[in-house]
Amino acid sequence: MLLAARSAVALYRLLDVAPVFAGDDRITRLFTLIPGSDFGVDVLSAIETIGGRTLPWSEACDRSFDLVVTTSPKGDLSLLRGPRVLLPHGAGFNKALPDEGSADSASGLDPAYLLRAETATPTAPTDPPMPTAPTALHALAHPDQLARLSSVAPRATRTAKVIGDPTLDRLLASLPLRDRYRAALRTGDRKLIALVSTWGQESLLRRRPDLSARLAAQLPHDEYQLALIVHPNERSLLGRYELAELLAPALDAGMILAGAHEEWASVLIAADALVTDHGSAALYYAAAQDRPIVGVGRGGSELIPGSPMDVLLGRIPQLGPGDADADALPEELAGAPAEELTEALTEALKAYRPGTGHAAAQAAFAHQGAALSRLRTELYVLLGLSPPPFDTPARPLPPPAPATRAPAAFDVAAEVTPEGIRIARRPFGTGTPGHHLAAEHGAASEALTRSAGVLYRRPVPYSATPASPGSPGSPAPTDLMWSSAGWTRHTLSEYPGCRMAAIVRPSGPCLLTVRGHTQSYVLRVEPHREGGRIAHLDPAVAVSAAHAWLTAHRARPTSPTGFTCLVGDRSFAVRLGAATDEETEQPI
Repeated sequence: MLLAARSAVALYRLLDVAPVFAGDDRITRLFTLIPGSDFGVDVLSAIETIGGRTLPWSEACDRSFDLVVTTSPKGDLSLLRGPRVLLPHGAGFNKALPDEGSADSASGLDPAYLLRAETATPTAPTDPPMPTAPTALHALAHPDQLARLSSVAPRATRTAKVIGDPTLDRLLASLPLRDRYRAALRTGDRKLIALVSTWGQESLLRRRPDLSARLAAQLPHDEYQLALIVHPNERSLLGRYELAELLAPALDAGMILAGAHEEWASVLIAADALVTDHGSAALYYAAAQDRPIVGVGRGGSELIPGSPMDVLLGRIPQLGPGDADADALPEELAGAPAEELTEALTEALKAYRPGTGHAAAQAAFAHQGAALSRLRTELYVLLGLSPPPFDTPARPLPPPAPATRAPAAFDVAAEVTPEGIRIARRPFGTGTPGHHLAAEHGAASEALTRSAGVLYRRPVPYSATPASPGSPGSPAPTDLMWSSAGWTRHTLSEYPGCRMAAIVRPSGPCLLTVRGHTQSYVLRVEPHREGGRIAHLDPAVAVSAAHAWLTAHRARPTSPTGFTCLVGDRSFAVRLGAATDEETEQPI
């Protein structure tokens, strides 16, 4: 079997289908790159990453295969010998690309390419085109696609069948792993907002390249987590380095950049809400789970009227204006303060009507959850073989990787209210300065460390097990460690601008030392319980709340006292009391 791909996204769709032959020792899988695409640069490296065997295009054209599987009608497919299977590599056939093929035909259903795939390329300029073997199976995801194919290329419908979408099958199979994906992303109790950008001039990334940075910087860090899903074609055009540099401000603020293969889909499963342009990833999200979707543009001239994605964008709320010629954000939001942009997104998410996306996605996907099984049956018929006696269900997606960077300094907005201390942290330098600057010692720059009003340290776990004598990891002859109060007092002495120094432990009490106070304090945070779940607060947030509480009340508590720390919709009880000698001497 030959798996032929023109681009990385085409290859990834083929990999979603390949498991139909899992465990069958009669099948040998080979890969080739179909030349001629601007987006083929990542294909060979992706095949190498999975350990696939690659045939050069010239060798693939010289051989015959029992089955040729591809996900695009473009390229010189007629040069490949063997029964050909054509699969869609997106959801819904939503785009028309004026620069390619027929201007009014959906990419993937363009008769200019479908007919060309069944006509051999002449060997000389004077030779007439020669018919070649027709496509043995044109797999479609929904009956509406079969009707559209019939209207533009009636000949192609002879071998067309509605199979469903194997990629959607993987998302559906992965739904039970949502909590595991969120744990892998270190989402915690935050709302995960996923931004989706397709490729080309009408994409979110091209029309509003600053949106991800503004949201990553301005959404409160302890209430929201942001992820960006970029179409593989855009990755191929830009390259990984250029893309990372373009997105550097957002990545520095803690945004997740989802991987192009599999990871994008597991991030969709983990997300609480989606902000999308006209890319078809939103249809996968809508079909898999009924959660809020917000649009940021209508795709200009690319989006086909009446297509599933057009219907979806017409029904969901828009973060910016919904007309095709508008930017992704209106001008009044382009330079708006953090609170206004956050409020605009919050209001748009609230305006989403449950079931809207799910209903639109039904026009893109049929046989949900059964596509891989149906395709398996068809492919074994083409091979003239009986399938093995075991099932090959859709494989759940692997866990995604967490953000590669995290902010180490925050502008902390602290508001004293009758209910408690409301805290909202944003990465330093991305908005209006707050009540104080809080920085993690050892992670933030020296300049930010010297400017911080609150410095905190997260102890590195200490291993008491010595290394082998003489090994590179052997301990020092005499181990020297800070005590908790020793470090906080030293820090206040070393950094005159610091008002509070704290040892922040992931579990157990935190130790605080306040400038001008003769004693150190111990801070304990109670978890928030709701609906059978338990939410734990980052102790660094409670440290900032304690700083704001002590400043507002000019307090020097000699007996245990308490207050409430408010973060988003959650409240956490905080207890503050004098530290014992044992607590001040605890090593870090």
